[in-house]
Amino acid sequence: RIFRNSEVVEMAVNVFHTSSTTDSLSRQDMLQWINQSLQLNYTKIEEMCSGAAYCQFLHLLFPDTISLKKVKFATRLEHEYINNWKVLQVALKKVGIEKPIAVEKLVKGRFQDNFEFVQWFKKFFDANYDGHEYDPVGAREGQSVVTGDSLAKPPTSAAAPAKSSSGIARQVAKPKPVTAPAHVVKAPAAKVAAPAKSSGVVAPSASSGELKNLQEENQRLQGQIAELEVTVQSLETERDFYFGKLRDIEVVCQQSEDDPLIKQILEIMYATADGFSPPEGDPEVPPPDEGYEQQEEVEQDEY
Repeated sequence: RIFRNSEVVEMAVNVFHTSSTTDSLSRQDMLQWINQSLQLNYTKIEEMCSGAAYCQFLHLLFPDTISLKKVKFATRLEHEYINNWKVLQVALKKVGIEKPIAVEKLVKGRFQDNFEFVQWFKKFFDANYDGHEYDPVGAREGQSVVTGDSLAKPPTSAAAPAKSSSGIARQVAKPKPVTAPAHVVKAPAAKVAAPAKSSGVVAPSASSGELKNLQEENQRLQGQIAELEVTVQSLETERDFYFGKLRDIEVVCQQSEDDPLIKQILEIMYATADGFSPPEGDPEVPPPDEGYEQQEEVEQDEY
């Protein structure tokens, strides 16, 4: 421990991971350790790319060095993944760990990059964990952990809290029911067809069990619709924000198009990706300044 700004900061034990110094766990064993320790339901190592799980592991080890309120648990956006990794890096520095982290590779969600990092982190965790109990669901205030296409939620079974092989206490939180927002469009009711002539055979009615299953399936699908709408709204807001920034830059650049640097910037802005072409039938829209000049020339000619 060291004193920093009148506070006692506990220093971590650093570790080095190589193939000769570590008995690496398999991907399944590693996922089991992650899910049991943090009450998650990850199915792939690649889901660690958000950095949220690492932040909570560090909170488990050194709770005074990291605030989980800064961690984006429910996110599928890469720039918010980067935010989580920055929070982790700051916390690691606080406990004296100077480890280079290839964030730009990890956030892409490739297996090899994430598996190598989680192997180092598992060894780092084992070297610093003292066996104390920890409530992961309560620490993140019951938030669902979203990454990629997965939604990791606390288990729904009402089992009593127990310690896993890593010695962390389990507390199962009752998940909040997902309800569709008021603006979700409901499917129109099907028209009732005219009754057909009876052939003497009575069709079996749906059992109460089947109706219950259909109702649960409907509720699950309504929840997915609500989540997708929130995701789409977030993406549209982000898209409009960056488009507005680019438009402002374009207007400023068009005022000094003779500058070589400005020309390079405009070339980058107007460049298209390989293989991309505008949709057929859509006329090419000229820049606002050019269109304005053309319209002014026509008015002068008419005059």
